[in-house]
Amino acid sequence: MENFKRNHVLDLVEPPPNCRPIGTKWVFKNKQGKDGMVLRNKARLGFCQKEGIDYEETFALVAHLEAIRILFAFVASKGFKLQQMDVKKAEEEVYVRQSPGFESARFPDWVYKLRKVLYGLKQAPRAWYARLKSFLLKSGFVMGSVDNTLFLLSRGGDTLIVQIYVDDIIFGGSSHALVSSFTEQMSREFDMSLMGELQFFLGLHIKQGLEGTFVRQAKYTRDILKKFDMGDSKPMTTPMSTNTALDADVDGEAASPRTSYRQAVKHIFRYLKFTPKLGLWYSSGSSLSLRGFSDADHVGCRIDRKSTSGTCQLLGTSLVTWSSRKQASVALSTTETEYVAAASCCSQLLWMKATLSDFGLRFGRIPLLVDSTSAISVAKNLVLHSRTKHIDVRFHFLRDHYEKGDIDLIHVVSANQLADIFTKPLEFDAFTRLRGEIGVKGVDNALIKREIESQWTGLIALLV
Repeated sequence: MENFKRNHVLDLVEPPPNCRPIGTKWVFKNKQGKDGMVLRNKARLGFCQKEGIDYEETFALVAHLEAIRILFAFVASKGFKLQQMDVKKAEEEVYVRQSPGFESARFPDWVYKLRKVLYGLKQAPRAWYARLKSFLLKSGFVMGSVDNTLFLLSRGGDTLIVQIYVDDIIFGGSSHALVSSFTEQMSREFDMSLMGELQFFLGLHIKQGLEGTFVRQAKYTRDILKKFDMGDSKPMTTPMSTNTALDADVDGEAASPRTSYRQAVKHIFRYLKFTPKLGLWYSSGSSLSLRGFSDADHVGCRIDRKSTSGTCQLLGTSLVTWSSRKQASVALSTTETEYVAAASCCSQLLWMKATLSDFGLRFGRIPLLVDSTSAISVAKNLVLHSRTKHIDVRFHFLRDHYEKGDIDLIHVVSANQLADIFTKPLEFDAFTRLRGEIGVKGVDNALIKREIESQWTGLIALLV
């Protein structure tokens, strides 16, 4: 309440005619850090609102996790350090009842008129985005043409990048002076909480060093294992056994899955037990070339005979996006299966190409590596034959973009097909080799260890 008064968030006024003030209640929350320890006790006002009466529109843009990973890969390659800030408080005419325990003794029936929309209101994220967007554009930033939560500022050869996720803001730049100027501007305009170097964001534990950025989800993994009472389970080194066969259980009940399914789920949890120290490594020495891998497991599902598409897209050596998804229709040949998977990979690459153009990156033909020569031939050959005439027309945009020069279809031997890890169970050696090649490393990776050692050396020298 002191914060509201200090920042002129609300005014106590006599209720206007036909005023329907929004009810309030206190909401208390513990904000936890990457290790699960409580960082801050937060008190907010909760509200009771009805659509069409108290608010009309609530939609607010939120950054995709793929866009966040693109940012991680880009700033790591450029040697930027990402910083973090969030909003302590978050314009339309809104009246709310006085908060419980803070009613005015002189005017107990009066209401608060909000000068600024409070977080907790349904329309608050939308109002906050509009307010912040307006401020950034007036300050000289350019909004991303594809990702409207991305803002970039160029000044004297230096670049500042700002990514918005509701009330969290991550930012970094090539100039320390430019970053400092931005934090001062934001602090003057808004009531911001500067949190320093980015370390924990959207459940991701981020370690930034001179040689790259390491991203993992140790806390999230521990919480899941604890929730399902699997915290003391024996670790497994792969997520699924190559001997597992999941068939239809026509006589079983939905609430009582058969033993093979329960064992498969337990196997996945036991693999999670093995993974807390694993994460994605974004190297500062990585190039900013774009490439994609596409693979498919023909009729891999024994129940409906549908195939699974596996794709992954890398920015240099940094894994940015990936997908493991059952195809919508039954394929009649391995050629069709691989062709459909390649079309899906092509679509993602084109989105990444457009997104990366906002970072000033331009690409010619993007390599799309496929281990099926037949699927490549279908994309390059204009002649339709019996194996392809029934393929849904929406997948033929792969051929269109090949002809336009957006992508280049390249054959890769199956042993080097990185997307193979997303299509089917693999033996331990093949699984760990592919996992390493897509940039999943251990927390005790030598590069990370050297970075930690260098930081401790600098700290000891400072203390001495």
